[in-house]
Amino acid sequence: MEVILLERVAKLGQMGETVRVKDGFARNFLLPRGKALRATKANKERFEAQRAQLEARNLELKKEAEGVAAKLDGESFVVIRQAGETGVLYGSVAARDVAETLTAGGFTVGRNQIVLNAPIKTLGLHNVPVSLHPEVEVKVTINVARSPEEAERQARGEAVTTREELSLDDLGLEVGAALAESAEGEA
Repeated sequence: MEVILLERVAKLGQMGETVRVKDGFARNFLLPRGKALRATKANKERFEAQRAQLEARNLELKKEAEGVAAKLDGESFVVIRQAGETGVLYGSVAARDVAETLTAGGFTVGRNQIVLNAPIKTLGLHNVPVSLHPEVEVKVTINVARSPEEAERQARGEAVTTREELSLDDLGLEVGAALAESAEGEA
């Protein structure tokens, strides 16, 4: 299906371009969200008549997004989750959780603006891209930790998932001492 783009769509084209897309993508995504029109003669004439208004609206939205981007870029947010000793989360942190955290931090962001290829499943600092506008993208740092104190330690650069490793010699001595104590207790 051929459509006329009403705004810039990533990996597809700029506003005003006529592009060929799969029918399902047009019907289920572009047309319902007002990102495109079917490329009919009547719609082409309608688009040309409204082109100046659409460009002005797009420019206004871009300026608003740049204003928010100036404040949001490089910010760090803490997400508290339960995790095992190795640092693997019992659940995960998805785009919805990141959006809720940003909203709680005073920024209006929808979960569709969070660009996560896969959910976050480990403790630590994670850089997450946020697409505020098709032409404006910023990165925020999501600090996933078990407690606020651990989040502060991670922010300083400390590793919180490292455990003290015992060598086999140390283990042998500890097991030998434990066996000796239990033998004395039995005697």
